Amino acid sequence: MNRFAASLFALSFAGSCALQAQTNPLIAENKAAYTNVKNNLLKAAEKMPEDAYSFKPTPEVQSWGQRIAHIANQIGTCSGMTGERKTSDAGNKTAKADLVAALKASFDACDAAWDSMNDKSAMEMIAGRGGAQRSKLGALIGNTTHDVEMYGYLSVYMRLKGVVPPSSDH
Repeated sequence: MNRFAASLFALSFAGSCALQAQTNPLIAENKAAYTNVKNNLLKAAEKMPEDAYSFKPTPEVQSWGQRIAHIANQIGTCSGMTGERKTSDAGNKTAKADLVAALKASFDACDAAWDSMNDKSAMEMIAGRGGAQRSKLGALIGNTTHDVEMYGYLSVYMRLKGVVPPSSDH
C-alpha cells in the first residue's frame, strides 16, 4: 500500500506542477497578439526594398526607415523589465541591414520580457511614460498596441510602393 500511496502522491505533485507551469490566459493571449505583430513587422522590414527605406508618403511624415527605427526603440521598455534598460542607436541608422538588425534586437528584448511574465511578475509596477506607475503586463500590452499602430502605418507605405504587406500576403 505504501507504493500505491507514494505513486499517488507523485502523480498529484506532478499534476500540480503542470498546472502551475501553465501560463495565465491573459498573459498567453496577449503574448500571442504580440507574436503576431512582431512576425508581421519583421517580415515587412525584410520585404521592403533597400531603396524604399528613405521613402516618405508625404514630406511631413517619417520615412520607412525612421518608422522602423522608432519601433526598435521599444528595446528600452522591454529590456528594462528583465534587467538593465538598453537604448537603441537605430535612429542614427539608414541602411536596411542595420535597421533590421536593430528591430530584431528590440524584439529579442521583448521576447525575453514576455517570457518572464507570470502571475506575480505581470503585476509588478514599473515607471511608465512620464513616471506614471503601471504594471509590467500593462506596459507590454501598451507596447504591442503601439506596434500594431505602427504596422498599420507601414502597411500603407508598403501599398504605396507596390509591396503587399505580410498580413495580406496569403
